[in-house]
Amino acid sequence: MYDSPLYLKTKAIGLLDRRIEELMMHLNPCVLCPRKCKANRAAGELGYCRAPYHLYVSSASPHFGEESPLVGINGSGTIFLSHCNLRCIFCQNYDISIYGEGYPCTYNDLAATMVQLQERGCHNINFVTPTHYAPHLVRALSIAIDMGLSIPIVYNCGGYESLEVIKLLEGVIDIFMPDIKFLDPALSSRFCLAENYPEIVKSVVKEMYRQVGNLSINADGTATRGLLIRHLVMPSCGEDTKRILRFVQEEISQDAFVNIMAQYHPCNRAKEYPELSGRISGKEFSDALRYARELGLTRATNH
Repeated sequence: MYDSPLYLKTKAIGLLDRRIEELMMHLNPCVLCPRKCKANRAAGELGYCRAPYHLYVSSASPHFGEESPLVGINGSGTIFLSHCNLRCIFCQNYDISIYGEGYPCTYNDLAATMVQLQERGCHNINFVTPTHYAPHLVRALSIAIDMGLSIPIVYNCGGYESLEVIKLLEGVIDIFMPDIKFLDPALSSRFCLAENYPEIVKSVVKEMYRQVGNLSINADGTATRGLLIRHLVMPSCGEDTKRILRFVQEEISQDAFVNIMAQYHPCNRAKEYPELSGRISGKEFSDALRYARELGLTRATNH
């Protein structure tokens, strides 16, 4: 449906450089996420996410485990970024998000990596946990555009975002992919140390939807623009799953693309919490899918 990524026009009209400057103003002291810990990252101070001032990348390669509209035939050009502002106790990528596994990466190197993934046939560039590196990523994107990048950018996040930063990404990100984890403050406080997560994620997802709308998929079956929502079904959290699905149906869109995920298994510190120490049951997952159908969320499924 769309001829080209949003960022090409933003760059062409001279707005991208201004966005980079505005994003960099949020980096030091760091207020890039709702925690607003104000760490002096340039002086080596580490905030809640533990991310350094300079960009760290864990891996970059075509990925075939994402949603089918992202994977297509040749895969999603997935770039896993080190550290995370949520640090959920059950994180399945805890070696990257919590322990910071990765290597330093310059803007030029990241730009070259993006173009190489495009040359390998990837259908998009998929930034995983980009929140605390948003300025770095947009600066590298500007360089990559000059090198010929022309595929969609995916912002693959945990939903705990600064609304102001997300607004600065308008015209830069083609596909927003937030994972709505909880809408019960007691759950987000216990498992993510973020009691305000529910109110934050609701406002952020609404803004993402305002910018890009429902997920658009081209004739080849790959996504070009829009909102793709994820939700991981958690043990003993069935009522919150229903709350999340109602929010999507009532406040986002009946046609929202929602991936209801069943792959939860206890990782990191999850076994310290009795309610998260086992996998979800088949009934918990089927109940979630059934409820989505009852709400009329026709694009809610397990991808």
